[in-house]
Amino acid sequence: MQNYFNYFTEIEMHFQRRRGSLLLLSTLDWALIETWREAGIPLEAVLRGIDTSFDKFDARAAKTRVRRVNGLAYCSQAIMEAVEEMKEAVTGAAKQEADAESAAPGFEQERIAAHLRECAQELTQAQLAGIAAELATANIASLKSIAEETLAAQPNLEELDRRLLVMEEKLLSALMATAPEDELVTLRTESARELAPYKARMQAAQIKQVEQQFLHKRLFERYRLPRLSLFYMRQG
Repeated sequence: MQNYFNYFTEIEMHFQRRRGSLLLLSTLDWALIETWREAGIPLEAVLRGIDTSFDKFDARAAKTRVRRVNGLAYCSQAIMEAVEEMKEAVTGAAKQEADAESAAPGFEQERIAAHLRECAQELTQAQLAGIAAELATANIASLKSIAEETLAAQPNLEELDRRLLVMEEKLLSALMATAPEDELVTLRTESARELAPYKARMQAAQIKQVEQQFLHKRLFERYRLPRLSLFYMRQG
C-alpha cells in the first residue's frame, strides 16, 4: 500500500499510464477520488479496479471500434468489486499507513509550514462576505499558528490533516449558506450533466457523494479558496 498522502497522485498517474496519454483529470474525476478516499477505500483496490476496467476495455477494443476511456467513472463499478474481493485482507490497513513518529518523504516540517502559510495568504485574498469572511479570518489566524507549531515539533500527519479538514468543512458550510441560490442551482445542473453518462455504473449513494464533492470543489474554485488538506500540498 502506498503512503496515505500519495492517494490522489498514484490514482492519477496509474489511470494515465493505462490510458496511454496525459489526459487531465476532470472535476468529476477528482470528486470521485475524494469520495473513495473519504470512504476509506484502499489505494490498492482503486488501482486494481482501474486495471480490471482497462483490461476488459482493451479486450473489447481489439474486436470492435469503441471510444477511449475518458474518465475514472468508467472504472467505478470494477473498483467497488475490487473492494469486496479484498475487504477482509485490508481491514484496518488504512489506519496503519500513517507513521506518527516520523515525517513521510515530502512532508517535512518546513514544507508543511510553507503550505499552511500559503493557504493563509490565499484566504487573505479571497473575496468573501458575511459568515464566510468571518470564518476565513479565523482560519487565517489558525493556519499561521499551526505553521509555527509544526516548525517547533514534528506533527502527527493524520491528526493534522483531520484538523485541516474540519476547518475546510466549516468554511464550505459557510459558503453554502451565503452563495446565491442561482449559483448553486447552476453548479448542481453542471454536476448532473457530467455524471449522466456514468450513472448506470454507479450506486445511488456514490452518485450522491460525487455530486456533493463536485459542488464543493466548484465552490472552492469559484471563490479561489485553497484546499487546506495535506493532500493538496505542493510537492517538489
